[in-house]
Amino acid sequence: MGIIIYKSFAVQLMVWGLRGVSRVILANNPLSGALILAALFWDSPWQCLLGTLGVLVSTLTALIIGQDSAEVSAGHHGFNGMLVSLLMGVFNLAGDWYWWLLLPACLGSATCVFLSSSLSSLLVRWDLPVAVFPFNLIFILYLLCTGPNNPYFPHHPAIPPGALEVNGTELSATAVLHGIPLGVGQIYACGVMGPSLLLLGAVFLYSPLLAIHAVLGSAVGTLAGLSVAVRHDSLYSGLSGFNGALGCMVVGGLFFTFNWRTHLFAIACGDLPDLSATLITTLMLLLTGHLAIYRIPTAKVMAPEHNLISHNQWEAGEPEDKENTIV
Repeated sequence: MGIIIYKSFAVQLMVWGLRGVSRVILANNPLSGALILAALFWDSPWQCLLGTLGVLVSTLTALIIGQDSAEVSAGHHGFNGMLVSLLMGVFNLAGDWYWWLLLPACLGSATCVFLSSSLSSLLVRWDLPVAVFPFNLIFILYLLCTGPNNPYFPHHPAIPPGALEVNGTELSATAVLHGIPLGVGQIYACGVMGPSLLLLGAVFLYSPLLAIHAVLGSAVGTLAGLSVAVRHDSLYSGLSGFNGALGCMVVGGLFFTFNWRTHLFAIACGDLPDLSATLITTLMLLLTGHLAIYRIPTAKVMAPEHNLISHNQWEAGEPEDKENTIV
């Protein structure tokens, strides 16, 4: 009996972890999570190990401290831990298979759960998701507490040498187009074409509409990078497009019901190089009421196609039903 219970818990933990993996790219599908792990392993087995460790540690921490079981099973407490571990590996100056890095990766992943719990109680009054705030805070603190010369956890400079110099290199249009799908891969700190296409396939498996907005957002973000003359290597590697991809995905059917207004607004969000700018603009438009009627409560966010069906059913309902229904 004990073995059966253990196997059942192991299977549940695996599904929760895979959902947490897919949550990084705004999906909620264990099959998508499995494809994402395969893409990470294809790119770098070490990065795949770090990401898996991060999502498992944060999920187990959420279970131990008694977080909401529905949120744990949906992977809400896994993706921040995964992002922390992945970025620690990317910035690590000691190279792959530096086992000491597992210590801050586990500690940072566990701390994300406590931050997420604290922030959720603060943001719930405005119906805002915690999103990647815990990851950003923990990773910035990690960079501040360590440095390139740290004897145990050295990392690459946050601003690489020559990044602030005048951009005088010739632009390659082919390399810029090549960087658009890489912008989707860079959401997982992956800069290789094959794994990036597999990551895009994982998004398409969950929601074709979300995958289309990911590519559109990366393309618009790359164009925005061209307009402000960013370093060409940022265009080629997809670093100029991944924030645009995320911003476009969030607005284009995930947190808003899909229609031509939200679609155009989603494309506009791809121009903004930072998600904080997207958040500020979204809040302003919500306050003016132009997009408020399409806003989906955070607790009811699902795939864009499902959100659209729910909204259409709600609009077709009786007036008295609408008063008691939240889409």
